[in-house]
Amino acid sequence: MELIRTLIVDDSAFVRKTVREILSRIPQIEVVGMARNGEDALKMVEELKPDVVTCDLTMPELDGVEFVRRQMARKPVPILILTASPQDAKAVLEALDAGAVDFVQKPTALATEDLLGMREELVQKIKTAAAAPREALLVPDTAGKIADPVRQRKAAAKVDIVVLGVSTGGPQALRYLLPKFPADLPVPLVMVLHIPVGYTKLFAEKLAELSQLSVKEAYEGCFAEPGQALLAPAGQHLTFKKKPSGRVVVQLSMHPDNKPHRPSVDVLFQSAAEVYRDRVLGVVMTGMGDDGKQGAAWIKAQGGTILTESEKSCVIYGMPRSVVEAGLSDAAIPLDSLAEEICNRL
Repeated sequence: MELIRTLIVDDSAFVRKTVREILSRIPQIEVVGMARNGEDALKMVEELKPDVVTCDLTMPELDGVEFVRRQMARKPVPILILTASPQDAKAVLEALDAGAVDFVQKPTALATEDLLGMREELVQKIKTAAAAPREALLVPDTAGKIADPVRQRKAAAKVDIVVLGVSTGGPQALRYLLPKFPADLPVPLVMVLHIPVGYTKLFAEKLAELSQLSVKEAYEGCFAEPGQALLAPAGQHLTFKKKPSGRVVVQLSMHPDNKPHRPSVDVLFQSAAEVYRDRVLGVVMTGMGDDGKQGAAWIKAQGGTILTESEKSCVIYGMPRSVVEAGLSDAAIPLDSLAEEICNRL
């Protein structure tokens, strides 16, 4: 097995030392260098050619966001952002927009035992980042380029809602996908993104700036309406309830509590299938794990349709793979054709 050559970038000598100690205990990972800021990191990436870079956000001379921008413009490399708190949410999202694969929150108290506590997540995400195809790391920038409405196929099945699940690589993918939908999308689009608490409201606002759709973080009791894209708030499951009037409202809950993710794609998809029956189009996009597989089975059992993002455009081909291998995907579509395919099926 080849070692994952990793470069650590952080202005804190203590953090650099501790992260190196964490990674040096993992047989599959080799720390090939440590940089104090983005300027040093640019030189060391060119010299050492690491498989993965872990990078702090706030650094002198050249910060983490600008380092990601410059490095991705030079040569794509998987970059994992280390951030101190949700107060850094804006900068984290900027780094993800620039091409960073994912991020890990450092503990607020930088005691050694606290940093060691993030070991499992850090190691898992380094391994995941190392597997990301280089060509999938750079998502084309579509800001301000809204796609023309596409023609519907006459044979398309009737769809009343689109539900979408995405994880690692999701912020970049959604930033590319949503601007391609027309303002008069005839059904609601409801999304689950695996991201820590404190990031979904700001991310929804960023998506709203790019898209003709009305994009917002979902809240208890809001209606699922055509032309609207709702993002499930981090930390809560999103389900649907049909009112006597026929309108469908959003419900948020901490339960079930036996899911590895909250919000869960499985929970979203199952609820959509129960409320909308065969009139559901489910979409499973880039991400690790298999969240969405059970939900896809619920949608298929009701006669609905499932699309998966194709392997070639996924940063991590985990969630879509689990759906495909279970025989639940009706079609695998690359990211650059996904909006058109969705619209064609409405």
